[in-house]
Parts: sequence; C-alpha cells; structure tokens
Amino acid sequence: MSRPLLFLLLAAQPFQAVTADIRPTIERAARFGQESGSLVFRDEIHPFWAADGKSLAYRVDTGIGEHRFIRVDLETGVKSDAFEHQALAAALTEKLKRKVDAHALPIETLALVADSEAVIFRAFGEQWRFDGKTGTLKKSEIPATDSALLSPQMVTEKPDPRSDLSPNGTWRAVIRNHNLAIEPTAGGDPEFLTSDGSEADAYHTPFLWSPDSAKLAAYRARAVEKRKIYIVQSTPKDQLQPKLITHDYAKPGDDVPLAKPHFFDVAARREIPVDDKLFAMPWEITEETWSADSAEFRFVYNQRGHQVMRVVGMNAENGSVRVIHEEKSATFIDYSQKYFFRSLQNGAEFLWASERSGYNHLYRFDTKTGTLINAVTTGDWNVREVVEFDEAAGSLLLKAVGLPGSDPYHAHFVRVKIDGSSFTRLTDADGDHALRFSPDRSHYLATWSRVDQPPVTELRRTADGGKIAELERANDSALRAKGWSRPERFTAKGRDGKTDIYGIIIRPLHFDPARKYPVVEDIYAGPHDHFVPKSYRTWSGKNAMAEHGFIIVNIDGMGTNWRGKAFHDVCWKNLMDSGFPDRIPWIKAAAATRPWMDLSRVGIFGGSAGGQSTLAGMLNHGDFYHVGVADCGCHDNRMDKIWWNEAWMGWPVDESYKRNSNATHAAKLKGKLMLIVGELDHNVDPASTYQVLAALQEAGHAFDFIPIINAGHGAADTPYGNFRRAEFLVRHLRP
Repeated sequence: MSRPLLFLLLAAQPFQAVTADIRPTIERAARFGQESGSLVFRDEIHPFWAADGKSLAYRVDTGIGEHRFIRVDLETGVKSDAFEHQALAAALTEKLKRKVDAHALPIETLALVADSEAVIFRAFGEQWRFDGKTGTLKKSEIPATDSALLSPQMVTEKPDPRSDLSPNGTWRAVIRNHNLAIEPTAGGDPEFLTSDGSEADAYHTPFLWSPDSAKLAAYRARAVEKRKIYIVQSTPKDQLQPKLITHDYAKPGDDVPLAKPHFFDVAARREIPVDDKLFAMPWEITEETWSADSAEFRFVYNQRGHQVMRVVGMNAENGSVRVIHEEKSATFIDYSQKYFFRSLQNGAEFLWASERSGYNHLYRFDTKTGTLINAVTTGDWNVREVVEFDEAAGSLLLKAVGLPGSDPYHAHFVRVKIDGSSFTRLTDADGDHALRFSPDRSHYLATWSRVDQPPVTELRRTADGGKIAELERANDSALRAKGWSRPERFTAKGRDGKTDIYGIIIRPLHFDPARKYPVVEDIYAGPHDHFVPKSYRTWSGKNAMAEHGFIIVNIDGMGTNWRGKAFHDVCWKNLMDSGFPDRIPWIKAAAATRPWMDLSRVGIFGGSAGGQSTLAGMLNHGDFYHVGVADCGCHDNRMDKIWWNEAWMGWPVDESYKRNSNATHAAKLKGKLMLIVGELDHNVDPASTYQVLAALQEAGHAFDFIPIINAGHGAADTPYGNFRRAEFLVRHLRP
C-alpha cells in the first residue's frame, strides 16, 4: 500500500481520544462533589444564645432535609430538645392549615424565654410564641434575635492619625504643583512650606499633624519609570482583531519610589532637616504616629530586601533620628505574614512580633528607652494571628500553631496578658479550631476537625477555657457508604532525618487495596504559608483528580511557613528546592507500607508557585517524577512580581535568581511534561512560561504546551485546562 493511500485511510478514521473516559470521569466527580456535603450530618450548629446568659439553643442537621433544635444548660452542659417538635409542628399545622414537618421546622430565628419552657421564633414570615408546658401557639410582637454569626472580635481598629486638617482646625495641608502648602480653613491663600517639589520628586500624602498642630509630616517620593507588561488577547469577545493589554507590573530589581517622611515647623514655615540614613532605602513605612506630647514623630521602617525593620523616632525640635527598636535577619523578615505592631499606653509602650527565638512571638517594649519589658509569649510554637486585643484589660486572644499535643499546623486559641501572665489555652483537641463567642462572651463554641475527623463542637467557659460539654460530633457514615474514604494523615522524617514532615494521602472512590495506583503529587510550596489541608472537607480538586485512578499526595516540605524560622529559612534564595529533599523521602516512606502506591509511575502538578515547583521537580528530580503538568508557573523569579519574589529571593537581584530559574536547567528535563498558561494572566507574567518554552525548545526537548485562550491565572482550573491536565496525567501514568 502506498504511503499517500495509507495516510488517507488513517485520516478518514474518526478521532478517538487516547483516554476516552476522562470527560465522564470529570463529570461524575463533579456530581459527587456537589452531593458529598449533604451526606454529612451534625457537622454544623446554628446557635441562638439566651438573653439571660443561662442557656443556649441551636439547630443541627440530623439527616437529608431534616434538622432538630436543642437546648443546652450553659452551667451543666445538659442537653434536651428546645421544645417538643411534634407538638409545635401540630400547632403550626393547625394555625396555618398546611402540613408542617416536625423534622424540618422552617424556624429562622429562635429565642428561649427565661425561666420557662416557652420559645419565641420566626417562621413563615411571622413571629410566634410557643409554650411547651401548655402547648399553645400564638403570634408574638417580640422579635427572636439571631446570634449565630457572633465570632471573635477583630483587633480594635486604631485611630488613623493621617489627616489633612490640623487638630486645632486652623490649617489644611494640601499639595499644589508637587509642593506642600497649608491653607487657612477660614479662607485665604495657601502658604507654601516647600518650593523644590517637581514631577520627578514630589511631595504627597499622607499628612500627619502633631497633636499641638505645630509640626507637620508629609511624604516625598521620586518618580520612577513603571515597568509595563504587554499581553495580547487573541480572541476578544467584542471584536475580531486581537487586543493589546498593557498594565504596570514591577519586577525584582526595579526602581521603587523611596517614599520618605519630611518634617515641617508650621509656625516658622520651614522644613526641619533630617538625616535619613536610618530609613534611606524604604520598601514601606507604616504605623506613622506622633507622641502624645508632640515631641517625637514615630514610624516603622521596612528596608527593601526585608532583612531590616526598625521602629524609628524623629525629634520634633531638632530633627535628630533614633532607633527605638531594630530587627535584623541574615535571611528575611516575614513581614507579610508575621508582622504585628501595636502602640500601648498612649505611645509609652508597644507590642512587636518577632522570630528572634526561632518562633514567632509577641514582645512588649518601652518606647522611650527601646528596652524589652517582657516577652508576652514564649515556646516552640508560633503566634499565627492576634485575633483580639483589649488594651483596657491588658489581654490578647491569639491564634496559635505548633502547641504541644497536636499537629503543628492545627490552629488553636490562647488568651494571655500583655505582661506574659495568665496564659490560658482555650482549645486542646487534636484538630484545627474555630471559635464563636456568646454575646456576653462568657461562653464560646469551639469547633474542631481534621482531614480524617469530621467536625466536633464543644461548649466551653471563657474564664478558664474549661470544656462544659461536647455538643455534637459529625457523622459521615452515609458518605463513606458511597465508597468515599477520609484522607489519611502521614508523617515521615525530612532531609535531616529528624524533622517531621506532614502530609495527606487521598484515595479514589471505591478504592481497592489489591490494585496498584500511580502516585500524583499536588504541589504548592510557596514560602508565604503552609498548604496541606488541616480541617475536614468532603471534596476538593484533589479528590476529583484521584477519581482518574490516582493516589494523590499533598505535603508541606521545608521552606514553607509556620514551622519555625529554621524550617522556613530553607527557601531563602532557594525556591528551586521546593522541599523536594523532604517530599521524595516522605512519598517513599508512605509507599513502603502501602503496596498500592506504585512508585514506578509518579506524577506531579501545580499552578503558579506550584507550577514553578512542578517543573523544578521534573528538571532536578526526573528520576523520581515521571510526568508533570505545570500551570502558569513563575519559572524565573526575575520575571514575576516584585514583592513576592524579593521577599524570599532578596534584593539586590543576584546570581541566585538565575540559579533558581527553570529556564537555566531546561536541558535536564526527563519524562513527560505539559506546560499550561492563561493568555490573560495578570498575576504571573505569561512571558515567564514562554521563556522556559524557548529554553526547552533550544535544548531539543519534546513536551506539550497548552495556552488557554481568554483565561487568566490558574488556567488549568478552567474546564478545558482541567480536562487537558487530567488527560495528560492519565495518558502517561495509567496502564
């Protein structure tokens, strides 16, 4: 048979996808994911706190389309029905002349009447009062309040000292032709405090007046050329021809405006000279404020490169500058996640977060002397968040991770005084926690879960954190009866042979331990956080990917956040590492006791920083990872946004940027690779992907490339991107 005839015969055959079952699998997984949450019961409670502070009522789902209302004595924790459900349903049925189901009473809000069996509730658009003792139901004028959304209060907002109006109301600060001026509020011409401002070096807001209105601080910043990135939208919805999209996008090493405060004597109409050597290279200046006596202007200086942060004071009379407090790091200061500053005692003291001990803790300093008064918290754990701060009581409510007796990533809550005393744990279960307080804050609900433990809700006392009762423990037996299994937690030693590395294993529905499954890692190794799920979920994209016949693993290796400074520092100028020296031993350790994990077929996928890590895994660990799909990756940190990359790779830009670039190592590729990019990605410059494409082509490698038209960042999560990603992994990993 001639070659042309053979070609025509082949071309005439209908196209058959290599993996024809991919789309039905995706659709089936989506349907199951939508259904899965409805198969877990008693996982959430909707609370209604009694006004007298003695009891609590709540609604809890007990089955599909069914729920019940429970009453709890806050002192003893004893539970009972909030009312007789059948009697109330019968009373409503009689009143409304329509059938009301006792198992699905449509009560929107509920109030327990003090010292009685009566309840006031809202249903069917009306307020009702039901007396459980007499069984009588009547309409009520008293509204039933809903306190279900009460939660820990946010940190009290600080007053904003920035204003164009002077405290005495006499002057208004303005910018005129790039210069600073003051205008009398009573009317009249502006009086200029500066004359040297220009478009290239202009004065600007914010304005910060001293409390006595005698001094004024304002900013000055140089103009810098803004880098533009250019994106071609090939297929606009509103026209045939492509569109060129331009937007500002600073990258590592670019010039920044260097905005700095300048200092003015309003009465003398002059600038007070200040030596700026203590804040010469600002990435950011924040927390600007004046001392109560107008003697000093203060701010927090974050030096570009994020290795120095200072609390700085500027003398209002002579412009002298002092360091009140200084934090330095040989690697980086994690200002984006762990920064906390709060002035106390009208500026006499301040709270400051620091990793000086190797863990993130709070410290109290004397503002006048800069000396440490006390550590507020200590230990081999991290303060994750200041949830509440009550200065009058000198008390803090903190979210903490790494407390003893639990997975080090599980969120717990503690209360402590600013002098470091009265440290009280408000949660203690081995799980990830959330709190909801009663209106008078005497009690709270602590709900915790793990990936392998459905939610548990406890009633606790605020005074000492003591548990009064376990109110509900969720039941997912109906979900597991459908062939679903809870994710498995697994821990193995990291690269140093000592540090525990935590991750999870997700199996497909109807998992068969007699089979062998390819192993696929869902990776995201960004240093700004940790990424392995810690709380209970019935379904996610990881479960959907497992449905293609994979075992999905998700791991937090070294270089990710919230395990302590040494663990985190592994990422410093080393994003290519991505924790692989911890991930690979973890996967091998898991497979050693799980014969259904087939390490002869290992895949990896991720997006954004996960896309960068995916390709780094393929390039540098190609003997282990055989197939990878990298989506919208920041493959070269010089090509990505300035703030994220300088935070971990440092400034100035040095050889480490090139050393960590995937383009630099493109020739090392082994295995099967797919690169995906959204043509309209504004988060990571799409050129980052195109440049690594060029390097791979230059090295002569075969690979798949899928641009997703009209998609932005996370293009692999679009329907078409998800289909192609799954199809590629199935095609190269499944027999």
